[in-house]
Amino acid sequence: MTNWDRMWTEHLAGLDEEQRRAAHALHDRFADLGADEPQAWALSELTEGIPQLARYLVLRRIWAEAVNQWERPAAIDAIPATHRLLAAGADRADIARVARAAAFETVAAVIGILDEGYDSDLDDDTLPGWRLHETDADGESTGRPVAALHESLLETDPAGNEGEDIWD
Repeated sequence: MTNWDRMWTEHLAGLDEEQRRAAHALHDRFADLGADEPQAWALSELTEGIPQLARYLVLRRIWAEAVNQWERPAAIDAIPATHRLLAAGADRADIARVARAAAFETVAAVIGILDEGYDSDLDDDTLPGWRLHETDADGESTGRPVAALHESLLETDPAGNEGEDIWD
């Protein structure tokens, strides 16, 4: 039994039947979405009040739509410079790797900016900041900030290798 499994089991033992059912439903949602260690994500949400499901959903979508979409052959075909590179003898897979690495670095920078919550280049504490918030299924704010996305970006890599293949 892993440490997460043990912690999960211990947490469930302290819940009443309704709470246990809700905890299992949250765990199963993470598992169905493909999260590694769904008990860790669910346990954090349940015990720390962190909106981990919202965090996971944001990061899952970022990987699919911003980073891994460059693995599809048609993605680079839409870029005119790609045609020139291919005509000059560049390898299609290498072009896709460069596009994917650039996308990942851009995503990491944007996530860092979102997590920071203010423009750190400016020395003016009168300027507004920003924060991403969780909403319920009806779009109403739950009041819980979706923060520290940078901490989970690599661990949510759907390939399960924490982005190691990005720089191959």
